[in-house]
Amino acid sequence: MKMSTKGRYGLRVMIELALNYGQGPVLVDAIAINQGLSGKYIHVLVGGLKSAGLIKAVRGPNGGYELTRDPATITALEIIQAMEGDLAPIPCVQNTSWCARNDSCASRELWCEVAEAITRVLAGRTLAELTRRHQEQKSPDPGFCI
Repeated sequence: MKMSTKGRYGLRVMIELALNYGQGPVLVDAIAINQGLSGKYIHVLVGGLKSAGLIKAVRGPNGGYELTRDPATITALEIIQAMEGDLAPIPCVQNTSWCARNDSCASRELWCEVAEAITRVLAGRTLAELTRRHQEQKSPDPGFCI
């Protein structure tokens, strides 16, 4: 399975919003600068995130976007599904009627295991964890001083 830019960048938008959780809405320009994304593309990405109920838009001079829930309660799975839709690597994993060989197909079993592993990993990571990791990786190394 290859993740599209929608999934990858949508996750980055959510991390930026989580970094500012509880501090009010975040301007698109700030997200764009901090995450190195196009402001126009951010406007495209937020549509899926709003539809999934993960973020809300705030209008006005101090408007922008903000999370609708605590980052500790939002999983990477929710975000990626909002951006990518179904995560099954092949159609017969979700729709058994797609292929007549579904009951006797060894490769379908493999693809089902792959889908379960992807779901398990993404469901096991919260936005709060990803944000914490982002901050740790961004922190400068204090180095060794004498």
